Amino acid sequence: MKNRQTTLLDQVRSRIDRKRNAVVLRKDFLDLGQYDQVGRCLLRLVKEGRLIKIGQGIYVRAVVSPLDAQPALPKSLNSLVVEAMKKLGLPTSPTATERDYNEGKSTQVPTGRAIGVRKRVRRRIGYNGYTMRFEHVT
Repeated sequence: MKNRQTTLLDQVRSRIDRKRNAVVLRKDFLDLGQYDQVGRCLLRLVKEGRLIKIGQGIYVRAVVSPLDAQPALPKSLNSLVVEAMKKLGLPTSPTATERDYNEGKSTQVPTGRAIGVRKRVRRRIGYNGYTMRFEHVT
């Protein structure tokens, strides 16, 4: 039996396949190789349609859309951004409009395009022209 040498791309693919959650960070692979090498592998996986880039260093495992057979997000962008923020160590909470709606103070349904954060966030996270807005909550 031959001992097949695995490439960095194969190692990145297998690690993505073993992950349970949909969000993958670039820093998850830095133990496999150098920063630029990992970046090239992730870019190649984006071109193959296995990953979707939603922010700097933030990727999502893609699913095939049943409508047009193109890569698509597996969940809503809002839930993916909350998952990414949790992996980055930034806690999230409901925004003021979500709190008002849940408490019955307002009948305005929240759009879901805002994420409540307690620390300053300067990232641009989005997909397909839609970007998430971060609202500072206390």
